[in-house]
This record gives sequence, C-alpha cells and structure tokens, in this order.
Amino acid sequence: MLFWILAGLAVFLLNIYLPAALYLPTEGVSRHLGPRDTLPEPGVMAARARRSLANFQENLPFFLTLGILALIIEGADMAQAVLGAQMFVISRVVYIGLYVAGVPLLRSAAYMVGLLGCVLMALALV
Repeated sequence: MLFWILAGLAVFLLNIYLPAALYLPTEGVSRHLGPRDTLPEPGVMAARARRSLANFQENLPFFLTLGILALIIEGADMAQAVLGAQMFVISRVVYIGLYVAGVPLLRSAAYMVGLLGCVLMALALV
C-alpha cells in the first residue's frame, strides 16, 4: 500500500509541474525563475493541465486518508485496498493525459475508475 500512496503523490507532483512545463515553450525558462507575479493567459493545454491539477487537489485527500487508514486499521482487507489504490493511481495518469488532450467522455470514464478505486479502498476498511 505504501508504494501506491507514494506513487499517487508522485503523479500529483508531476501534475503540479505540468502546467508550468506547458508554459515553457512560449514563455521561456527565465520567466519561471522569478516571482511570477503576473502570468500570461495559459494556452488551451496549460489551462486544461491546471484544471486537472485542481481536480487532483480535490481527490487526493480522500485517497491519502483511505490509504493511511488501510495501513493502520487492523483487519483491513489489504489486497482490496491495494487494488483500489492501483485503480486510483493508474486512472489519474490516464485522466491527466485525457484531460490535457481534450478527450471528454474517456476522461470522465477514467475519473470514475479512480472514484471506484477509492470506494474499494473504503470498503476494505469495514
């Protein structure tokens, strides 16, 4: 379980840096070295990456809480919790890619797989 918690945090970290990386081709590195008091309007892909990050920020606390509870609650079904964590982390990678690419229906399906993963994690605790 610990591996999947850390993997989820790694994907989150990559999602944090994705919008800035998508600014680089148009803004250059020097723009990112300062305080960034004013940012240009993001391009379509950078704006999508920001929105996918906002969505991740909303879902990460739920995932982390369930993962930590699975580690500390005696009698938790660890195999089911790990399966749910795997579903969440892998679906987030897919979700981010689909969101940035602008694929609407599949993006929502990927989100639902991650949500189902969290439901499995929660059920593993009872």
